[in-house]
Amino acid sequence: LKPANIKVRDDGTVKVLDFGLAKAMEPFQDVSPSSSMSSPTLTSPVLTRVGVILGTAAYMSPEQAKGRVADKRADIWAFGVVLYEMLAGQRLFDGETVSDVLAAVLAREIDWSRLPAETPPAVRHVLERCLERDPRQRLRDIADARHDLQPPGTAAASTIRAAAAAPPGQGRRTALLMAATGLAAVALTAAVISKS
Repeated sequence: LKPANIKVRDDGTVKVLDFGLAKAMEPFQDVSPSSSMSSPTLTSPVLTRVGVILGTAAYMSPEQAKGRVADKRADIWAFGVVLYEMLAGQRLFDGETVSDVLAAVLAREIDWSRLPAETPPAVRHVLERCLERDPRQRLRDIADARHDLQPPGTAAASTIRAAAAAPPGQGRRTALLMAATGLAAVALTAAVISKS
C-alpha cells in the first residue's frame, strides 16, 4: 500500500490499485538514490521466506525491512504511514538512498508534532497503534481501525459527501479527515481480504 496505489473517484469511492506483491513483476533492478518511492519490488516463488526484502522502502514495515516474514500487520503499518502522510502533508520516512529510508523505518522516531493540531484523538490513537514497530503491539486487524475512525451511526461515503458540502472551516476539515481515513480503512480491509 502506498499513495500511488490509492485513488478516490468523484463519488467518494476509494480504489486500491496495483497489488504489486501479488503478481509477477520485473526482477530486481537498481534505482536512483532519490527514488525511494519507486524502490524495487521483488517477487519470486518464495516471497515470504526469511531474508527476502520486498516492497516500496518508505512503506515497508520494520519486519519487512529486516527481511523477516511479514503478515497482514505489514499492511496495517503501510496504512498508518499513508494516513500519517495524508494528514501531515509530507513523507514520514525519507532519505537520499533506499538504505537511508530503510534505516529511518527501523529507527527514526516518529514526529507526531507534524500532524495538524485539529487531528481528532481517535485518528491519532489509530495511527499510534498502526505505527508500532513491534508487530505484536501493532493494531491486529484493519477492521478495528475502520470502526474507530468511522463516525458513529454513519457510512463513511455519505459522511465524506456531507463534509465536502459543508461550509469551509475547522469542523469541515475534521469531518473530511475522519471520513477520508474511514474510506481508506475500508479500502485497505478489502485489499487485505482479497490477498488472503
